[in-house]
Amino acid sequence: MTENNSAAPSTDSLDALSYEEAREQLVAVVSRLEAGGASLEESLALWERGEALAKRCEDWLEGARKRLATARDASNDAGAAAGTD
Repeated sequence: MTENNSAAPSTDSLDALSYEEAREQLVAVVSRLEAGGASLEESLALWERGEALAKRCEDWLEGARKRLATARDASNDAGAAAGTD
């Protein structure tokens, strides 16, 4: 049995991906799985890569939500302080 490492998740390579890169790779993985024709081993590797990419995208989105909340809170605090003069 040969192992296909090209689709295997790599934490280092995932950490370096931007949200857009991870999303594009996830779309490619899903398209490949939907097209069929891959061996069971390759399909499993693609599935694992897709799961890792989906988590990376979710991590990016969660970080963005936190940054927005922080900015919104800072803006609200600044507005409240300005209104107390």
